Amino acid sequence: MKNSRTTEQVALGIRRRVFEHTILNNGGYLSQACSSAEMLAWLYNEALTIGDPTLPMIPRDFSGVPSVNNPDYVSGAGYNGPATPEYDRLFIAPAHYALVAYATLIEVGRMAPEGLEMFNKDGSSVEMIGADHSPGMEVHNGTLGIGLSTASGLAYGRRKRGDKGEVCVFMSDGEVQEGQTWEAVQACAHHGIDNVWAIMDVNNQQCDGAMSSVMEVRDIATKFRAFGAVAVEIDAHDLDAMRQAKAEPHEGKPLIILAHSSPMKGMKKLEERFPRLHYVRFKSPEERAEYNISIAAELGVDPVVYETH
Repeated sequence: MKNSRTTEQVALGIRRRVFEHTILNNGGYLSQACSSAEMLAWLYNEALTIGDPTLPMIPRDFSGVPSVNNPDYVSGAGYNGPATPEYDRLFIAPAHYALVAYATLIEVGRMAPEGLEMFNKDGSSVEMIGADHSPGMEVHNGTLGIGLSTASGLAYGRRKRGDKGEVCVFMSDGEVQEGQTWEAVQACAHHGIDNVWAIMDVNNQQCDGAMSSVMEVRDIATKFRAFGAVAVEIDAHDLDAMRQAKAEPHEGKPLIILAHSSPMKGMKKLEERFPRLHYVRFKSPEERAEYNISIAAELGVDPVVYETH
């Protein structure tokens, strides 16, 4: 399916939608929208070759876990189109980016806005932490760090079958603290799995604060290259840089795009909370109103109208 909006418009729409949701619900993943909006907009709007959605615009309720006795189970990957040989596959590795991923699906016309009203509700498939049945999700990534491994295994199988489509992983930089990430890169290099590539949101943030305060990871580009990947470092908010990075030759190796981002891009008000930005919950009605007015002005929208209690 073709989206008539530019990637820049989609990125702005993602930030606006996540901001609105956060104000309405007195909390949300604002910094993830700030850092990753261009990346997710670019993936869906330009970089990926994916077909029309195979699932309803308004997501179905949770139908239970997959099993031979549950014919109603469906994977959320249907929002990314059919899993056929000619199409790419996308894995959202950091499941806590789910709110941003759902906003992206809406902005590119793959999910109805009503779907976001089901967010984190009992019985809903629109999970707060994305699961395999959540819109746009293909697997349950569980502990951060398994997304690249899962994608690499699928890419290996697709290569053996002769599938044309590639496998892409959207990652967060906290995953470099997990050993499985490095095992995946090493395995790809060893087996020549080059139909897998990743773009990583390098925002230097995680749930407990700045990355460096939790576990210093140092020069991850050098590490990726040492483990056998082609690593390209870019500005995460520069779409032309993303396009050029994707074109980087990587025969016999996985491609890792390290997209250095700002977790406050488009919402400077978040500087007041730095470096504790993982999840924004307002501490008082006054703070909620203040953030509403300030961020709305920066994003060029009207403040959100919400009920006060």
